[in-house]
Amino acid sequence: MSLIEELQWRGLLHDIMPGTETLIAEECVKAYVGFDPTADSLHIGNLVPIMLLVHWQRAGHIPVALVGGATGMVGDPSGKTAERQFLDLEVLEHNLACQRAQLEKFLDFEGDNAAMVVNNFDWFKDFKFLDFIRDVGKHITVNYMLSKESVKNRLESGMSFTEFTYQLVQGYDFYHLWHTHGVKVQMGGSDQWGNMVTGTELIRRKGNGQAYAITAPLITKADGSKFGKSEGGNVWLDRNRTSAYKFYQYWINVADEDASRYLRLFTLLSREAIESIESTHSKDPSRRSMQKALAEDVTLRIHGQKNLSTAIAASNLLFGKSSEKDLRDLPESELLSVFAGVPQRTVSREDIDAGIGIIDLLARGDDAFLASNGEARRALKEGSVSVNKVKVNDSRLVSADDVIGSGLILLQRGKKNYFLVRVR
Repeated sequence: MSLIEELQWRGLLHDIMPGTETLIAEECVKAYVGFDPTADSLHIGNLVPIMLLVHWQRAGHIPVALVGGATGMVGDPSGKTAERQFLDLEVLEHNLACQRAQLEKFLDFEGDNAAMVVNNFDWFKDFKFLDFIRDVGKHITVNYMLSKESVKNRLESGMSFTEFTYQLVQGYDFYHLWHTHGVKVQMGGSDQWGNMVTGTELIRRKGNGQAYAITAPLITKADGSKFGKSEGGNVWLDRNRTSAYKFYQYWINVADEDASRYLRLFTLLSREAIESIESTHSKDPSRRSMQKALAEDVTLRIHGQKNLSTAIAASNLLFGKSSEKDLRDLPESELLSVFAGVPQRTVSREDIDAGIGIIDLLARGDDAFLASNGEARRALKEGSVSVNKVKVNDSRLVSADDVIGSGLILLQRGKKNYFLVRVR
């Protein structure tokens, strides 16, 4: 299967400039993708362009990741309805370093077709405004720039000169990489097509050269909502922003129609392996075979085996069979992530050291978990109350021996009702 055929069957191909296929069949080609450095982590919305680079390198070509230290100070108007806040240089440099470390999890930076990371601030920092409009601006007409969808969509609401010139700045990125590094292809989302074509046009007019572009479709969920968002916002690749458990759970909870597409988009599993997983899933959808294969593959790549195991263990606390040992083995940060949304109350270390009756812990005080002592007694009589995953009766005292980590105790009623006690 050729690279283009691979991208097609995986659903990663939207537009391709004529001549691109012939070029990559004849030589080893450098292609670049641009990344926005406005945060110190990439998110799963960035996975599509990342996977374009991954497949590019796997096909024997050279991937180039451009982190936009300069363009990050301006802001791309594509798909935006308002300008964003500018970031200072120190923040941008920190963000760039963090993003490069994440890209190293996907791309090989050694060997004959080693990946490259470049920062467009390096060539824009000394580029004076008058030099730019003389050497770059004269090659692209205003009419040409106004014809782009990213501009037309903002004309009524208004856009600043800064954003209007963004396509020239991105176009010059392509020209500079073509002129300096021999980069002949730019890749990205389909909303970037206009900016990419401006780059190829600048290369043609200013450098008398030929360059090409490939775009992937913008990914949405089966229900039409935006891919990459959860209730808490972006799903980040940085574990400090999105825990391994929440990251794993995002993929576990995708719809069947999405899981099938995402296996092709975001994993390197072969067509045969994916079709086998789909076949297994169709026989018993309740086992969620596609979602589990997807979640394990992507979480392993981003977070490593240890954090994948932690995420699975954390998921089992809520949705599978688990023991007190499993609970205590879980890192405290993941435990808090799992139970971030459950009712919580705080008790003093002195009370716990002295021992608190389970009925009092469940039903005493304004922040009680259950409405009354009577409700607590009924639940205990039913055998539906657990302390740290161990069933208890109404004579149980909760003490210092039950404290997990720096001060947590997990209570549970039935299969789905959890309560977290924090010991201060």
